[in-house]
Amino acid sequence: MFYDPHRFPFAAVLEREWQAIRDEYMGVRDALVDWHETKLYEGGGWKVFPIFGFPHGEPVADRVARCPHTARIVREHVPHHGTAGYSVLLPHTRVKPHEGYQGEFLRCHLGLEIPPGDGGLRVAAETQSWRAGAALVFDDRVTHEAWNDTPFERAVLLVDFVPPR
Repeated sequence: MFYDPHRFPFAAVLEREWQAIRDEYMGVRDALVDWHETKLYEGGGWKVFPIFGFPHGEPVADRVARCPHTARIVREHVPHHGTAGYSVLLPHTRVKPHEGYQGEFLRCHLGLEIPPGDGGLRVAAETQSWRAGAALVFDDRVTHEAWNDTPFERAVLLVDFVPPR
């Protein structure tokens, strides 16, 4: 289930700041780590750089120090955020269908490096593709899968948040 990202005021801020957020991502690409649940994906690999920890968003001090602008944007504009950081699908990687953490969170992806070609996100029966500088909001608790069947990396800023009631 996807949501209109502009229903959430922080999405417009992320989109306005996307190039500065991408620049910080480019500065930490050397520090990405493998996603630990290797059974969840196949192909080239899935790498992450958490800035705020899973699931409740505790700051990861050395990561916040390396990405101060991104950390500030998340802290100041994403109310009740959980985990936040960079998520990268390496070329020819598929994240298998799964359900995410069953808390109150929705998930936002902000496109940072989006290659042309076959890449997308299916949530339940709906599929969307990422765009550089654009936010996607979806319910991570619903069965979903992602893929990057291109020869290039796909990078997003991933932010979990509790939606307003």
